[in-house]
Amino acid sequence: MRRGLILTLGLLLFGCASSTTAPVHDIVIRGGTIYDGTGAAPFVGDVAIDGDRITAVGKVVGTGRQEIDAHGKAVSPGFINMLSWATDDLIYDGRGLSDLKQGVTLEVMGEGSSMGPWNAAMKALETERQGDIKYEIDWSTLDQYLSRLERQGISPNVASFIGAETTRTYVLGEGDVDPNPAQLMAMQELVHQAMEDGALGVGSSLIYAPGTYAETGELTALATEAGRCGGIYISHMRYESDRLLDGIDELIEISRRSGAPAEIYHFKQAGKSNWNKIDAAIARVEAARARGQRITADMYTYTAGSTGLDAAMPPWVQAGGREAWIKRLKDPAIRARVIAEMRDPKAPFENLYRHAGAEGTLLVGFKNPALKPLTGQTLAQVAKARGVSPEDAAIDLVIEDGTRVQVVYFLMSEDNVRHEVAIPWMSFGSDAGAQAPEGPFLLSSTHPRAYGNVARLLGRYVRDEKLLSLAEAVRKLSGQPAHNLGLRDRGLLRRGYFADIAVFDPATVSDPATYEKPKQFATGMAFVLVNGVLALKDGEPTRAPSGRVVRGRAWKGWPDGGCKASARDWKW
Repeated sequence: MRRGLILTLGLLLFGCASSTTAPVHDIVIRGGTIYDGTGAAPFVGDVAIDGDRITAVGKVVGTGRQEIDAHGKAVSPGFINMLSWATDDLIYDGRGLSDLKQGVTLEVMGEGSSMGPWNAAMKALETERQGDIKYEIDWSTLDQYLSRLERQGISPNVASFIGAETTRTYVLGEGDVDPNPAQLMAMQELVHQAMEDGALGVGSSLIYAPGTYAETGELTALATEAGRCGGIYISHMRYESDRLLDGIDELIEISRRSGAPAEIYHFKQAGKSNWNKIDAAIARVEAARARGQRITADMYTYTAGSTGLDAAMPPWVQAGGREAWIKRLKDPAIRARVIAEMRDPKAPFENLYRHAGAEGTLLVGFKNPALKPLTGQTLAQVAKARGVSPEDAAIDLVIEDGTRVQVVYFLMSEDNVRHEVAIPWMSFGSDAGAQAPEGPFLLSSTHPRAYGNVARLLGRYVRDEKLLSLAEAVRKLSGQPAHNLGLRDRGLLRRGYFADIAVFDPATVSDPATYEKPKQFATGMAFVLVNGVLALKDGEPTRAPSGRVVRGRAWKGWPDGGCKASARDWKW
């Protein structure tokens, strides 16, 4: 009896010891090469996940209820898309598949315009202007929109800036007017409310009406409010071509005066005559950084941009909104004046069409079913078929479609892109949606960056051309943007951080999407976890509603949330 009791106690003690030394985790990723997001040298190891958090990185003792074999693969933090236009896409299809298949776990929205705050008039206009994807606007604030996505069920996390253009439209409408002090204060209050709801800062887009009507002082006031709420100022600058350096100077000045960090959207030198400005542009940013300012940038990994034909026409004709713009274009005298300015190399507006030319302007998105057969043609081809000038064709297409018409402009130098991807303060943003080649997404074309922006970096520029190391690329896709945005517990493979993780094969990751056939998924991504949930398994979506709203530092839900006296009261 005594021997039996001793044996029983021994087994119990052994079981306790075993449970202590060999815990059971929810998920263990085994034997991958770990890139932790800091840029440090990679190492082979494991990652343990319990609930929505990482609980161990390195040698994981014990087992996982689910084990992922990552031998021969890279294991990294999930990637942050610094400029996402998945705003409508995620309402229709919450998978965000073209990005998910590249390891993107956070979609950051809000370039100039945001999905709130919207008043009744704005909601009516947004409903009328919807394209291929139709939806009910059952929200008013930006936070309500983001929370709607989370309740609906989405695969990626979502976050947003509040659009400077959106606050302007809310208070002033779409006209070319300046705010009086009371109106500017109302705009600042909208920023304040959005920041305490979790916005990441203020985003501007200064070549498009009505955002272009905002002067430097107005933007500084909004950035000041965002800065004292722990946010940043991020901008599609007023100039990216002939006056590129002036655009950078304005952004740096807004940052200096407001105290808020600032980031340049899709850093570029548009137009062949401006390609030689790359060194001066980089020097401008680095001089500001040397003075202690936090100036950063993001980019897409292609030589063409994508926007609308509004970027080919002067802002004055667009004052009052799309409907007023189209009405003016029907006036022969105004039309003649617009054409003259479209052709004038000295016209005082950012004219992307002049730099791309009709042959370098590819038509990719129409609303009018009668025009959809023109998708994939250049403006030059349409003009020739119609027997009109390219400028006349552009105006006619805007009138006939009732939209700005989505186009691709070929503007940049491949050599410059190769230089920029290795800049230490550069992050990456697709400036595109997150879609799939099905349903309403088939009704229009897109830019290949929607399907390949990250994969092109990892495959072409890291593996094939060796312009930067994989560890550095991962840092610029995860740890660096998370830090720039002031995110809590995201962007690194570190114990206690949220389990947003990508597992991929560095040898096969690639971007088959082309301008002719852009709707082709990237290859090489095996697993993606979002908040500890498998969103992509063996390269295929699980449809798990893993995504959440990621909120900024002033969010009133944080114990230490709320705004402060000035931007300088925050630590970065």
